Amino acid sequence: MVNELTLGESVAVNGCCLTVADYDTVALTVSFDLLMQTLRVTSLGDLQPGGLVNLERAMALGTRFGGHLVQGHVDATVSILDWRMIGQDHRLEVELPSEHRGLVIPKGSICLDGISLTAAEVTETSVVCWIIPHTYQVTNLHTKRAGERLNIEFDMLGKYVREMMKAQSMK
Repeated sequence: MVNELTLGESVAVNGCCLTVADYDTVALTVSFDLLMQTLRVTSLGDLQPGGLVNLERAMALGTRFGGHLVQGHVDATVSILDWRMIGQDHRLEVELPSEHRGLVIPKGSICLDGISLTAAEVTETSVVCWIIPHTYQVTNLHTKRAGERLNIEFDMLGKYVREMMKAQSMK
């Protein structure tokens, strides 16, 4: 991946859109500048040297894509409430911040640490996603534990609908 990057390109790191500031094709490293605002509103400041992250390049127009449309604009961080294996699958339950209730619906899309997931269950205070073995193995989710924070991005369409409804109610 490093060999294909260009300076200024957007890359999502754990779901947070960052700009490539430098890269080294020999050492296979990429550098990003992080604003204090970014560290304040994401879980990137929790990372430790050698920690595993999810990386995703920006979608190219005219190609297939899986999941749902995400921007890499983290809406909040949430704590993992429950994370356990059930059969071959994994049940991941995260908190649902009160100010974002209504932005996620059962069978709707949600993005956790840059991973496009389906909300299987939604309560007043939490969201449950079921993680298939492939997603568990190829993302950083297998390194996570209950109590840790994840970046969350809610469905873009839901956010637009909420804002339009707010604007209508102000008329």
